Parts: sequence; structure tokens; C-alpha cells
Amino acid sequence: MRHARIIATGSYVPERVVSNADFDQLLGEAVGDWLVKNVGIRQRHFMADDQVTSDLAVAAGRAALARAGLAPDALDRIIVATDTPDYLSPATAAVVQAKLGASRAGVCDLNAACAGWVTALDAAARTVATEPEDQRVLVIGAYGMSRFLDWNDKRTVTLFADGAGAALIGTGLRPGWLATVTAAAGEYHDALGIYTGGSYRPATISNVTHYGPPHVQFVRKFPTTFNVEQWPRLIERLLAKASAVTGTRLGPDDVDHYYFTQVNLRAIEATMAVLGQPLTKTHWIMDKWGYTGSACIPMVLDDAIAQGKGPKSDALVLFCASGGGIALAASLWRWC
Repeated sequence: MRHARIIATGSYVPERVVSNADFDQLLGEAVGDWLVKNVGIRQRHFMADDQVTSDLAVAAGRAALARAGLAPDALDRIIVATDTPDYLSPATAAVVQAKLGASRAGVCDLNAACAGWVTALDAAARTVATEPEDQRVLVIGAYGMSRFLDWNDKRTVTLFADGAGAALIGTGLRPGWLATVTAAAGEYHDALGIYTGGSYRPATISNVTHYGPPHVQFVRKFPTTFNVEQWPRLIERLLAKASAVTGTRLGPDDVDHYYFTQVNLRAIEATMAVLGQPLTKTHWIMDKWGYTGSACIPMVLDDAIAQGKGPKSDALVLFCASGGGIALAASLWRWC
């Protein structure tokens, strides 16, 4: 049998730093203390004027390839998970393929908002496990949300940031990928997103004049406790599925590392408490890098590895993500 495993990771954070104090001055009110207390964000990074989402993705992809000791032409596929693409069409993955020089690789984008990378990781694992000709798939989460910010909207402009994270999926002698589950609360599809630019509201002159250019916005409220309520349920489903697959009963205590969507540190703390797990089993980056959407989970994994806090051989690693839509995905892997 063919098995999928994570071979290497990489990430990229653009150079420009914007602190909470910068937003205090920009917005004319003290928002920094609230952000630290309620969300955990102290600063964030934005890409330069001459950078685009594909540039962030390429940098993260190159880092993963370098760690694996592979050249770009070793790639069979590239999947880019993003909801801030270079273009509506064609796929940003095609741009990444060209910039990387990965001429052999097939390409596609995947948009499940901030749950995109975990969903793409599942697609890559299934491909590697079932397609003999596809042995190496580069899965990149890339986020260039600074291009879609309303700088007068304190609810969004202070949260979002730019960055990219990547994982190289390849074959292994033992199962790395164990199980994935997905879910959605589609009734909130019109609550948070970028609503101008598609077929629903094309970016015509009249629409842009009336609604403004494409920008991320909170349109209506959704439950503030959504993640804390839904993440443990998703994890319970995932562990039950993985138990059936492996023939071994798995519970929260058996998981060595938990990596969550990095939107709110308080939600991560609360979820770990519900699971009865110590915070030493998780890691976070929103304090220094802000919220990087579909890129944040591979970025937090790569940062943990860089700090010597990442998974060791045979560790069970759980990824749990949620994003606009509301889309959810969780995946369990053995580090091998």
C-alpha cells in the first residue's frame, strides 16, 4: 500500500511590521490593549507594495523544498489554498508553478477560506495514497489579505495579516495521514467575506462606486463562541474515525500536538480546556504574525519546528481549522 506523510515544511513572513501602537495612532483610539486581552495579537506583518500572494507562496514553497533537499522539478502537483488569489482566474497555483520553475507539476487552487489548507492537505494525502504517478505534492496556504482591508474598519483591519506556509507531502512506508473530517455551517456564508468581485456582485463601475472595491467585511454576526463549540465536536469525530481506521481507540490524551486556526488565542485556550489538554501541546503565532487565514496552520507548524517544539518521530499531530462559510476541517497525522 502507498501511504502519505509530511516530508518537510516551510513558511514565509513578509518584512513590514505593523504594531498595535501603529493602529492606535491610525484609528485614533486605543485598540491595542483590547486586541492583546481578547485575541492575543500584538503585531502583524504586511507584504510590500511590489509583492502579491503568489510571491508569499513561492517563498514558503522554496523553504519546504530546501528542507526536503528537493528541486522544484521533483514536484508532481501544487495545491494553493487561498481566498486572496492573484487573480479570480487563472489559479494562483499556476503562477506559483511558473515562479518556482516546477514545470512538471499539475496545479490547482482550493478555496475553503481559512479552512483551506487543512482541506487541501487532505486532497494531497488522498492523491499521494492513490495515484502512482503523483508522489510529491506541495500544499501551500497563502494569505494576502492586506490587499482587501478597509483601513477605516477597526473590526477587520487590526486582525488580518499576510503570510504563507507550506508542507511537502510524499510517500512513506508507514501511514502518516490517518483521517480527515470536514463540516460546514453554510447559513453563515454571507456573514464574513469579500463579497464584491464575483458573479454575485461583479466589480463593475456601478458596484464599486456603490459598495466600494472588493474588501473583507463583517456583514452580520455569527456566534462568538462558534469555534469553542465546534472544534471539540469536530475533533471528537476525527478521533472516532481515526480509531476505526487504525483499530486503536484514540482520545484527546493520545494526541501529542494540536494546531488550530490562529484567529483567537482565547478560543484555543478554551478549546484545550474542553479537551482536558495542557497548553504545552499547542503552539500559537498570532501574537507576532497576526491572523494569516489559510496560511496560519502550516505557519504555526513550521514555527513550532523551528523553535524545537515541533513533532518528533511517531507523534500524533492534529490540525483543526475553521473559516468563512463557515467551513471546518480537521486532520490527524502520525509524524514519520
